[in-house]
Amino acid sequence: MPNLSILEFPFNLGLTEPSPGQEPGVKLLPTWLKKHNFYTILEPANVYTLTPPAYSMHIDEESGVRNADAISDYAIAQAGLLKKVINEKTFAVAIGGDCSILIGNTLALKQLGNYALFFLDGHTDFAWVSMSASKGAAGMDLAIVTGHAHEKLGNILNNGPYIKEENVWSVGNRDFDERYMEVMNNSMINYFDLNKLRAIGIENCCHSFLQMVTEKKLDGFWIHLDVDVLDDEIMPAVDSRAEGGMNYAELKTILGILLDSDLGIGIEITILDPTLDPAGNYTKQFVWEIGQLIKDKKNIR
Repeated sequence: MPNLSILEFPFNLGLTEPSPGQEPGVKLLPTWLKKHNFYTILEPANVYTLTPPAYSMHIDEESGVRNADAISDYAIAQAGLLKKVINEKTFAVAIGGDCSILIGNTLALKQLGNYALFFLDGHTDFAWVSMSASKGAAGMDLAIVTGHAHEKLGNILNNGPYIKEENVWSVGNRDFDERYMEVMNNSMINYFDLNKLRAIGIENCCHSFLQMVTEKKLDGFWIHLDVDVLDDEIMPAVDSRAEGGMNYAELKTILGILLDSDLGIGIEITILDPTLDPAGNYTKQFVWEIGQLIKDKKNIR
């Protein structure tokens, strides 16, 4: 029997316009993955959709973050939907949208207990608003959910921080900007950039994370998968490209270990922009590689 649910969060207000008058195409991702058989492969028990507000470039004066009020409202609605899925004891596959959907998802986790986060991303997203040129929440999401943001986003319904720094594994980053590295290295986040990950070994990194979750007796963990963690040659359909990245074998090794654990309650997939992959070639490979893996690990018992 299916034991997996899909949550569609086609939200794009955490990103700026790629060009004047053009909104980010990541909001099309759920429909795009469905078109390319991701849903057919997963065979979800349920599909839930949360309609996003209209796109805006508004910068909130209080927080300094674009669309802070809309992001907060959407996060509250997200949290309610995700809690429903978790309480149904089904594995959650949340499809963005941009990275700011992490806010609502981790808000749900905080309301349910004490969880860990395995953060797979080509960027750290651990930046304060003063460090951000775009003022977009998608580039600050890890900082926001660990409490480094204005209360509008970092303390929604007085629940912040949603994830403790020491319960975060940030893995796969290859953006070595000194400003971001300084705040990351001064944090309690367990940080494994791509070079360090390869040096210590993928299996060692993943097993140390699972050991931490077990030893701390946490309620479980959530996986954040931003597709720009993949090598730019195999996944260029993202808003902020950078050379290098993981290959599919590396990513599947990570996800395979994590998905084997019963402590994992869900995964979010973000940033793949269908308008940057009009022929669907990069999407098709992603669907086959990752969709089949999730199905094998979570949908068939």
